Amino acid sequence: MRRAYGFDEVAIVPGTVTINPELTELGLDIGPHHFAIPFLASAMDAVVDPSFAIAMHKAGGLAVLNLEGVWTKYDDPGSILQEVASVSRDEATALLQHAYQQPIREDLIRRRIQEIKAGGAVAAVSVTPMNTKRWAPLIQEAGADILVVQSTVTTARHVSTSVEGLRFEKLVKEIHIPVVVGNTVGFEATLELMRTGVAAVLVGVGPGAACTSREVLGIGVPQVTATIDCAAARDYYFKESGRYVPIITDGGIRTGGDVCKCFAAGADGVMMGSPFAATTEAPGRGYHWGMATPHAHLPRGTRVAVGVNTTLQKLLYGPTSRTDGTENLVGALRTAMGMCGARTIKEFQKAEMVIAPAIKTEGKIYQFAQAGT
Repeated sequence: MRRAYGFDEVAIVPGTVTINPELTELGLDIGPHHFAIPFLASAMDAVVDPSFAIAMHKAGGLAVLNLEGVWTKYDDPGSILQEVASVSRDEATALLQHAYQQPIREDLIRRRIQEIKAGGAVAAVSVTPMNTKRWAPLIQEAGADILVVQSTVTTARHVSTSVEGLRFEKLVKEIHIPVVVGNTVGFEATLELMRTGVAAVLVGVGPGAACTSREVLGIGVPQVTATIDCAAARDYYFKESGRYVPIITDGGIRTGGDVCKCFAAGADGVMMGSPFAATTEAPGRGYHWGMATPHAHLPRGTRVAVGVNTTLQKLLYGPTSRTDGTENLVGALRTAMGMCGARTIKEFQKAEMVIAPAIKTEGKIYQFAQAGT
């Protein structure tokens, strides 16, 4: 076995040259779409609705709408979301399983995409591989700008009993919008996915606060190591093909320090759920849950209480009075880049990192003592 590392076990080494944070450039490109900041909101029903997608677009990032959840099963999911927020922890998963038994409606797929587009936002929507072939033509026809195909683990080669499973190389030729796929954690799997022609790859298996795949299935790789391995595949593929496919670290990101470590490890963007779920703009009323939580037979997620304690503006840009790194994430990224002398994300990806198990405890005895009082 080899050692793998998560956010709390590594640190970024400052550079020999520093620059002013306002000189940094944070853009992310997915296909023809450019985003001012490399932040994405997860395709979770309690995180992203059409209004949140519009707000996220105005903030410079991208929010992905889950097309297999309550927003395409109910005309007005408000009562469902309220009920999920009001029941006990033990009742939540069973309630979600029942609520998600409703079929997906074509008219609601169209309506949600059109609502996002009407607000002037890039419409990014998510489906699972098993439903992609069925819904992809309709998604494109309805005007979606980006299709995200997302599952717990995604590979370019999948063995099934169907006559022909989902083939990404065929999908990207049949539809004319960028296809983002995930999730993955390894070099070979990422390289094979990029060779199919996809526009971006999501990195991360099981790190999210609402995900229990690591407990239920025992699978996953800590995010720093997963990002490093997938970034190596991206760089290899770029040398091989001349085509740059961004990787987006997805899940387990709580603070500005986590965000910065993602990029230093090689990420081009980050996708988050819990931090966005805690904003006033999110529809989840202080809760959220993963895409696999309502699974009828083997749930791999749980309802998580995050509260409603910030706004989208404060989360991304501040100002903040918090000292724990949970607000002004864009400011944290710019500051860390400045301390490493990195003007661009690509330059920041070259920053030195060290294995540092004491990074969060060294010299912090007074903080720990005060936290316990």
